[in-house]
Amino acid sequence: MVDKEGIKVFFSYSRKDGVLRDQLAAHLTALKWRGVIQDWNDHQIEEGTDWSGAIAPYIDTSDIILLLLSPDFLASEHSRKEANRVLKRHESGQARVLPVLLRPIDYAETPFSTLPATPRNGIPITRWPNKDEALLSVAKDIHQAAEACLA
Repeated sequence: MVDKEGIKVFFSYSRKDGVLRDQLAAHLTALKWRGVIQDWNDHQIEEGTDWSGAIAPYIDTSDIILLLLSPDFLASEHSRKEANRVLKRHESGQARVLPVLLRPIDYAETPFSTLPATPRNGIPITRWPNKDEALLSVAKDIHQAAEACLA
């Protein structure tokens, strides 16, 4: 459900990829300033809060869910459970899921391989000669997904 504060964007990622998540979030700042999106990730959970209980409402109400893919994401049992929940929301049309290739993985063998990933050229962010250009490319794809949600 799109609200007046912008499209709700949820980051699903491995904590080992926190630096890349932070860098992507920085590239989304202009969209946040303009009120196009509002983003959320688990770093916003207050200390002492039930972690999985705090995440569930954001998964269930986000318009766009970013799967930040890396070997660590795929190896995480928690990430797999989260991804399965996210894919069900995508399949039911309740959310748009956007896989983001952070680091090299065998994308064709993942359960999300039928979804178009970003960066669109299929080269993971860490393999680009200029990481900022890769992150900007991803940010533009997120902007385009947000605009589609608003249409």
